[in-house]
Amino acid sequence: MPYKNPEDRKWTKNAQAYEASPAVKAKRNARKRARYALEMDGEVQPNDGLDVHHKKSLSKGGSNGKKNLKAVPRGTNRSFARKSDHSMKSEVSARERKKP
Repeated sequence: MPYKNPEDRKWTKNAQAYEASPAVKAKRNARKRARYALEMDGEVQPNDGLDVHHKKSLSKGGSNGKKNLKAVPRGTNRSFARKSDHSMKSEVSARERKKP
């Protein structure tokens, strides 16, 4: 049922509070540092359609070291199946498994 009064919709305030939380800011800064590292190496450019992929994810103890980063197309990086706790089911996407 739609809200009669738009001010009754609290999700925007909740979203702003979530985005401003220290934990979310730290994760966002880690992702930005990883992209910046590959930009300095010339592997990615702004708006080039590539994502920075961590070979070992940050949540599993990976780092932003250059050996742990690689540039991949957005569709490949964002196509991983996820578990209920948002961790990846597999390190290899379905598209990559189908390749010969």
